[in-house]
Amino acid sequence: MGTSLAVAIAATPGLACAGSVDLFYERTVMTAADARCGLFTGPVGSALAAAQAQARGAALRAGADRATLNAVARRAAQKAEAVPCDSADIDAAASRVRTAFEGYAKLIKMDYPGDVSAWRADRSSSSTGARWRLIQDGGFDGGRMAFGLAGRAGANRLMAVATFTDGGEPYAARLVLRNVDLTLGPYLDTRGESLDRLPLTRRLPPVSAQTAYSAEARSRAGLDLLPKDVKTGWAFRFPAEAARALSGLDPREAVMVEFLFAGDTTRRAYVEVGDFAAGRAFLQTASR
Repeated sequence: MGTSLAVAIAATPGLACAGSVDLFYERTVMTAADARCGLFTGPVGSALAAAQAQARGAALRAGADRATLNAVARRAAQKAEAVPCDSADIDAAASRVRTAFEGYAKLIKMDYPGDVSAWRADRSSSSTGARWRLIQDGGFDGGRMAFGLAGRAGANRLMAVATFTDGGEPYAARLVLRNVDLTLGPYLDTRGESLDRLPLTRRLPPVSAQTAYSAEARSRAGLDLLPKDVKTGWAFRFPAEAARALSGLDPREAVMVEFLFAGDTTRRAYVEVGDFAAGRAFLQTASR
């Protein structure tokens, strides 16, 4: 690892100064070196991890496949393992990363725009109650939904909070997503359209390639998680493994929340995966 690599890593926490695969490689090298050598404070390490996840998402959007990025990650880990922790190269690279990411690590809020929707991250502390830490919201036929991570600090519980225009009361909810064990990558039904115009309903695989997580808890939504102009709604909490599964998906695809009502009625809301993994990593600073 030479200083040229360090300069490339430190150029900016954004994604415009180098190829996305190169950025993913460089940030993975330093993330692996940090894990082995303890190079960075918690905030800087978390900022670097978030930037690594964002670079991975950008590489996937640019057309890199999962196998390629897995190979890049293995190469980066081998590179980090080959350099002694007390070497001049490690010291120079770590110094440049600190310079680049110390300011980024102090940010409290971040927006992660996608093709259709966006994630909003907020890692400010709260002693009064839960709040949305990472949220994507929007309307669907018959209601509105907020979806993401909620809690007092850090990356907390994966939740969906929905309100229905007819006052409906769902008895259960499911999070439906691509089964990565049955597929080689995202299912994007473009039919000749550009990807940035593709609706979320056509970013899910067929039923035969889906998997689902049932909500493990249901309750009336508190006002702290409802939009300011909404007075009532329903909150569903999904298991922790659902958040991990969502983090591993391609940013171009979508997931679906199904709300189940009496009489075999189902209403569906869609969420763009986008930079969920990067936003989740960004939140980790608050829990360190």
